[in-house]
Amino acid sequence: QVQLVESGGGLVQAGGSLRLSCAASRSIFSFNTMGWYRQAPGKQRELVASIDIRASTNYADSVKARFAISRDNAKNTVYLEMNSLKPEDTAVYFCNAFDYLHYYWGQGTQVTVSS
Repeated sequence: QVQLVESGGGLVQAGGSLRLSCAASRSIFSFNTMGWYRQAPGKQRELVASIDIRASTNYADSVKARFAISRDNAKNTVYLEMNSLKPEDTAVYFCNAFDYLHYYWGQGTQVTVSS
């Protein structure tokens, strides 16, 4: 059973920064793609950023130039650096991993951006 454990969420003022971490219970080389999704109240879950096994990245238009996804293979951890945060970034952020067969999800971490 794969476990993804997120951390780093919290309350921050608009314009501030946070770094989310997602620690996997097995080597992240076993995953084709890892990513971060978010879900705001009353809205559908949406992709924020993803990184594949070759370290190619993909971002939602709303976060480009503000967020950066990265991976530390030695620590089996994926990060999401979030800068210039806006109130509309408020959501629960979920880590996701895909290993060619299954999708795995973390429990989520709350990010709240105050205006």
